[in-house]
Amino acid sequence: MAYCEAVTPCFAVANIEETMAWYEQHFAFSADPFPAKSPFVFCILRRDEVEIMLQRVEGYAKPNLYQLRPGGVWDAYIRVTEVKDIYEAVRDKVEVIQPLHRQLYGQTEFEVKDPNGYVLVFSEET
Repeated sequence: MAYCEAVTPCFAVANIEETMAWYEQHFAFSADPFPAKSPFVFCILRRDEVEIMLQRVEGYAKPNLYQLRPGGVWDAYIRVTEVKDIYEAVRDKVEVIQPLHRQLYGQTEFEVKDPNGYVLVFSEET
């Protein structure tokens, strides 16, 4: 029987080079852009088992959807280990939307916004 193995979010961005640099600098993702030299039209960001794809859309500006529902609107929910260490490493360097906290459903999470407005949740089961 066939089964699904993974899902990868794909974000539309106006500038892949700047976005790659942000993910590399703050969250230690490695970048695999296409073509090999700028201007890039596509990129796969990788860290451990997590991938995020970027597609260049000239002039794209993501609408701010966060306030449309209680608890916010998320774009990627990333399950991690050592969430507190990740939070401590980035909290003064990136836009934190929700600081590190324990959820009623048992996860310890924090939320950040990337330079394009995408909301990332980093979560650990605790």
